[in-house]
Amino acid sequence: MKNKNKQQKRERRKAHIRKNVRGTSSKPRIFVFKSNKYFYAGLADDDKSIVLKSFMCKKRSDDIIAMAKKFAKEAVKSDSLVFDRSGYRYHGLIKTFADELRNQKVNI
Repeated sequence: MKNKNKQQKRERRKAHIRKNVRGTSSKPRIFVFKSNKYFYAGLADDDKSIVLKSFMCKKRSDDIIAMAKKFAKEAVKSDSLVFDRSGYRYHGLIKTFADELRNQKVNI
C-alpha cells in the first residue's frame, strides 16, 4: 500500500462528495477552492456544465467575509443552493465562508 499525500487524500474525499452533490439550474452548487495565496468560490450548474459566477480573494478571514457578502448578493437569486466543500474539512476558512453566507440569509 502506497503512502498517499495530502492532495491525493483530498481528491479522494472530493470524488466521494461529488457522487452525491449535484447542482442544477434551479439549485446551483457552491464550490470552493483554496490555493496557497487565494480563496476561490463559485456557483455551478452541473446539468449544463457551466460556472454561473465565480469570485476570488486573498486567503484572510476578513477578505473571505467581504467576498461572502458579495457572493450572497448573486446567490440570493436562487431559492436554495448546494454547498460543495471540495474535499476540504469543514473548519477554518471554509466554515467562515459558509457561516457568512448563512448570516446573509443564503439558503444552503
